[in-house]
Amino acid sequence: MKRSRINEVMAAADEMIRHYGFVLPPFAYWSPEEFKAKKGDAQAIITARMGWDITDYGQGAFDELGLFLFTLRNGKLADLQRGGGMCYAEKLLISRKDQHSPCHTHVIKAEDIINRGGAKLAVRLNGSNPDGSFSETQGGVVYCDGVPRPFKGGDVLLLSPGESVTLLPGDWHAFWGEGGDVLIGEVSTVNDDVTDNVFVSKKIGRFSEIEEDVAPKHLLVADYDRWLA
Repeated sequence: MKRSRINEVMAAADEMIRHYGFVLPPFAYWSPEEFKAKKGDAQAIITARMGWDITDYGQGAFDELGLFLFTLRNGKLADLQRGGGMCYAEKLLISRKDQHSPCHTHVIKAEDIINRGGAKLAVRLNGSNPDGSFSETQGGVVYCDGVPRPFKGGDVLLLSPGESVTLLPGDWHAFWGEGGDVLIGEVSTVNDDVTDNVFVSKKIGRFSEIEEDVAPKHLLVADYDRWLA
């Protein structure tokens, strides 16, 4: 993705988030220079990879295959493994009209996906084969706001604002905005986007390659290693 496009997506996302009554935390608005200056106090943010995250999944077609994310808080895997401490994470996501997030599952993370406002959120579901791989035909059961919802392989849930679905490891899912843009909340166990996303397609990458045609307005989590080293 071009950096200029990333800057545009950030501005539009911030506007939509505010429209629905949410405000991002102060560090969201630090310039790259401010982030560098505050690096000593921001190690928890950097280590937890909190912040802006915009991806086209390495396919170069963000409007068709892409996602906006902002990680608001993120715990520690060591806490999750020992069963105490900061075992949770929270994100805001935006899925634009007919903009797909490709089918994937997680090895560790369990998550609630919540429609926070806008159009309907479409979630296509598939179960796993006995070895944990993607199954076109296997179904399962998910919980929608505490109510069990059986599904067949390939079924699509349509979540209206206020509705949610709980997804566990092995629940394969793809999602998009159905008929319009959707603000999405994600509440989960500890999040690791570097290693804990398993895509059906081996061609899909979690992060984008960035063409630096302009200066960044704010750093992405994928920028931290390079810009804050």
